[in-house]
Amino acid sequence: MRALVQRVSEAGVYIEKENYSAEIKKGIVVLLGIKIDDSEEDILFVADKCSNLRIFEDENEKMNFSLKDVTGEVLIISQFTLYGDAQKGNRPSFIEAAKPEIAIPIYEKFINRMKINLGADKIQTGIFGAMMKVKIINDGPVTILVESKPQVKK
Repeated sequence: MRALVQRVSEAGVYIEKENYSAEIKKGIVVLLGIKIDDSEEDILFVADKCSNLRIFEDENEKMNFSLKDVTGEVLIISQFTLYGDAQKGNRPSFIEAAKPEIAIPIYEKFINRMKINLGADKIQTGIFGAMMKVKIINDGPVTILVESKPQVKK
């Protein structure tokens, strides 16, 4: 599992076809990629890490505070393209990204874990598989990659 976490001053997702929108103020956007072999252990590791990342500044402008400390919000967006492999050629391969029948239950479990960690009222989401417009006002900018499995060095 791979989560690209961005600290934001505000963010939103808009899905015209579904007449759907969700917005947050100060917090994080989690762009979530689900791999074909992700497990319950991966869900817990990444959700807990995202919930507790100390990426918000304290009174000394040091990144010491987590979402809980700043009562931040979370916008979770499914993003299979995080598993795009462009090592060969110019068209990315998405062979490692989980298909919807595997990814949707994992995505939903990830959302539920984030709700447990931070409170349901702090969590907003996109719609899995929908074509979305995502507005991200990155604060810092701060962008952190969280992965559940170490990458094998080639």
